[in-house]
Amino acid sequence: MTASVTDAAPGDPTAQPTSPERAAAAGPPVNHTRVLVVTCVALATIISAMSSLNVALPSIAADTHASQTRLSWIIDAYSLVFAALLLPAGALGDRFGRRRALLIGLLIFGAGSAAAPFTSSATALIGLRCVLGLGAALVMPATLSTITGTFPRERRAAAVGVWAAVAGASAVVGVLTSGLLLEAWSWRSVFVLGVILAAAAALGTWRFVPDSVDPHGPRLDVVGAVISVAGLGALVYSIIEAPEHGWLDAATLTGLGIGVVLLVGFVAWELHTRAPLLDPRLFTRPAFAAGTVSILLQFFAFFGMIFVIMQYLQLVRGDSALVAAVSVLPMTAGLMPAACFAPKVAAAVGARACCVAGLVLITAGMVVLSRIGQDSPYWLLLAGLYPLGLGMGLAMTPGDHRHHRQPAAGAAGRRFRRQRPVPRARRRPGHRRPRQPAQRHLPQPPGPARRRPVGPRREGPLLAGGRRPPR
Repeated sequence: MTASVTDAAPGDPTAQPTSPERAAAAGPPVNHTRVLVVTCVALATIISAMSSLNVALPSIAADTHASQTRLSWIIDAYSLVFAALLLPAGALGDRFGRRRALLIGLLIFGAGSAAAPFTSSATALIGLRCVLGLGAALVMPATLSTITGTFPRERRAAAVGVWAAVAGASAVVGVLTSGLLLEAWSWRSVFVLGVILAAAAALGTWRFVPDSVDPHGPRLDVVGAVISVAGLGALVYSIIEAPEHGWLDAATLTGLGIGVVLLVGFVAWELHTRAPLLDPRLFTRPAFAAGTVSILLQFFAFFGMIFVIMQYLQLVRGDSALVAAVSVLPMTAGLMPAACFAPKVAAAVGARACCVAGLVLITAGMVVLSRIGQDSPYWLLLAGLYPLGLGMGLAMTPGDHRHHRQPAAGAAGRRFRRQRPVPRARRRPGHRRPRQPAQRHLPQPPGPARRRPVGPRREGPLLAGGRRPPR
């Protein structure tokens, strides 16, 4: 999910051009508006798939006779595979091409969605949701990397703001669209919509999105990828099965313990391998760590709320699928405008103040939603949904932009590690200290005035005038 952008220092004749400049030099000019539209359609396709089935759970349960645990797996199998494969899929896209990752991911997603309407088994549906998660893991990091690697610096923050707004609003739009479809057709029509969106995004990617590859991408950390997938899988599997077996059951505690041990082992492996999938040292940087935790908590609260609220509105209040979907639209009314204006707010008051204000609003909205009961009026739901969306719009864009400005997982993090200064005691003759990323914006002296590498020391006596004897 990293961008291959190298910020050239002014006045540096040897600096490499940025990704947008390379794209322009290598082919026809890039239409940034079309690139943004196509990547946002691809993002909306995979994000809406996380929430669109929530409104269809009652009809899926009636058709497939699935238990509550099976229904949870139908929803969570997608997110589990998506999250577990996100890091290795992002690294693959960086190394072999973001456009190629987008196309392959959309084709996998579309194929899984095309097969889902022909099944009536809960087990088969869970398996197909896993296939969809695999495609989504390839698509999502490639969308953000394409934007940051294609857009020039002055337009990048606004583009990331649009990306964040689409990421948040797509879940609600997916719920609304599913409600509309369920008024006329069955839950299978939700997967048909996924096929249409994936086909449209793939066609737009093929036509308008330029390819970009990280030229410094090393080999893929296969061992780290396997450990992370196994650890996340064991942890999430145990959490999903815990309500059925009990949180203190031996199987639940064993699964949780295995997941924690594997994730600790993943951190230890990443600290010692030469080509880490995700360098844990990056989390010692406050901006990177805060942005990551902020995005994690926002999506955790958002999708958990969607899962509960959709069942509350339909099973407790007795609303139809369409009415339940329309009931959560006020959250979008706050999220999308706030996400679009968040870069300007962050520029005026600072990204930290913008993120904190957004997280406070999210907390307030969740507190209000926690007071909802069987006979609660709709205005109480409205009072919780609007500040929740407003807070996500304010916190998500600065949090994601601060996160992305730091060296992230994959090749950018590995380049950051290679550019750490060599201790003075370990420097060899002729070693030249690499210029740090934070210094790239400073003017550099022209070629002759630039400091040259120090050559090997020549031994022997000096002649008159300080000259050395000929060899």
